[in-house]
Amino acid sequence: MGPLVAAALLFIIWWLCFFVMLPLGVRNLDEGGVTDGAGHDPGAPVAPNLRKKALWAAGLAVVVWSVLLIVLHFTYYSR
Repeated sequence: MGPLVAAALLFIIWWLCFFVMLPLGVRNLDEGGVTDGAGHDPGAPVAPNLRKKALWAAGLAVVVWSVLLIVLHFTYYSR
């Protein structure tokens, strides 16, 4: 596997991990105790913490990507 394919695979795995983590820990306006929600969707998150979730997704993606590369290496190159 070339470096470009490995980087593309890491990028795809990161997006998957990020989308899995997006709904975790999100509170809407009602659950967050915000009473002045005029003009806002009632299901909109109070604080989505996107930077924190992106970093957690990066860590998880590196772990999953490393395991996948190890499995692929020992599956195809050990013959």
